[in-house]
Amino acid sequence: MGWKMHGKKHRRPRGIQAGAYALVALISVSCCAATPSEPAGAASAWVQAAVHNEVQILQQQGTFSVQYRERKIDAKRDTTRLMIEAKEGGVARLIERDGKPISAADDAAERARLQDALQHPEEFVRHHRRDASTRNDAIELVKLMPKAMLYTYTPGQPQLPDVKAQQIVLDYTPDPKFHPPTMLSQSLTGLAGRVWVDEETKHVTRIEGHVLHPVNFGFGILARLYPGGTVALEQVNAGDGHWIYSHVEDHLVVRAMMIKTVNNNVDMRSSHIEPLPALVGYQEAIRMLLAAPVPLL
Repeated sequence: MGWKMHGKKHRRPRGIQAGAYALVALISVSCCAATPSEPAGAASAWVQAAVHNEVQILQQQGTFSVQYRERKIDAKRDTTRLMIEAKEGGVARLIERDGKPISAADDAAERARLQDALQHPEEFVRHHRRDASTRNDAIELVKLMPKAMLYTYTPGQPQLPDVKAQQIVLDYTPDPKFHPPTMLSQSLTGLAGRVWVDEETKHVTRIEGHVLHPVNFGFGILARLYPGGTVALEQVNAGDGHWIYSHVEDHLVVRAMMIKTVNNNVDMRSSHIEPLPALVGYQEAIRMLLAAPVPLL
């Protein structure tokens, strides 16, 4: 599930925040190692296979459409949006605030925003180009994962209570021998955590990460991620083998451009996930959102 373009007033998180989300999510792809009954030496083959598969998934984004609700809670607001993942990216319509229906005025503003998006496709195209850049960054991180982390089987293999499938549970730490080749990959040196992997499909169902020590981007000039921060992500099968995020929880302290330090606390959950029968373009997705019934106050 890519980060959604919500329109001019509701854009996806950018820069270090989006990078932190992608970073912890991408750690998961190298965790599809051998099962506990297999020799440790077999793990590297599983890691390489998982990386190959994850790169394919990233390259196939935009090849299917799905509809769902996304509730986002942060320090400023609690909003729920109806989302559609289109060929070019995601579009959204606000449907609730603080768990309650929006007002008629709010709905009129949303309709006007979506109509404006229909009439000005260049804005959407600009955001889509950013999506492509973010996806390329993600592919870069994925390919580096076998070298960046060390993995061990979690004692007792604690299973997630709400997941029926058997899971392989792994703990990960940075490999001290890893030398990041790019500024982006410097972020791989500061995270540790735990990951749950579906044993049959080798897809990650949950991953947790915490920042071990300060992580600098561009020698700390562009951004700095402070220790103690945590990120957790969960993903589910949206149908036909397509996996999307169902929960993202982010508690990070970030300083950007050596100017402002921000305590970032965000909780996003997806529900009512329904795959669409065919791939739709973003303009068709907008029309579908406009046609959807939305209860009002």
